[in-house]
Amino acid sequence: VQLQASGGGLVQAGGSLRLSCAASGRILPLNVMVNVMGWYRQAPEKQRELVAAITKDGTTKYADSAKGRFTISRDNAKNTVYLQMDSLKPEDTAVYYCNAAPVLLRPDLGSWGQGTLVTVSS
Repeated sequence: VQLQASGGGLVQAGGSLRLSCAASGRILPLNVMVNVMGWYRQAPEKQRELVAAITKDGTTKYADSAKGRFTISRDNAKNTVYLQMDSLKPEDTAVYYCNAAPVLLRPDLGSWGQGTLVTVSS
């Protein structure tokens, strides 16, 4: 499964960005591997952490830091996941990675995208 992420960039605090990630690959493993699609982020000198994840049936999981500001959604027909980020803060600055996996909160079982940098200036 290949994941192609886009949408990162530089934004001022309080601004918004929308990330997208499209999955592709052979049909049979793809259907299993995209059961859960999510976004993780890694800031300098910090561990990679969950931002938000969503299952095929729409069940969502958010990090506390993302609740109320970020919204995850997906288009199952396109195998694409989106992350709408509003009210961005400087502490949201990180490389954001898309992940597709068969099990919720088990990104290690899945595939990673190449990462997209989000920089929030104060």
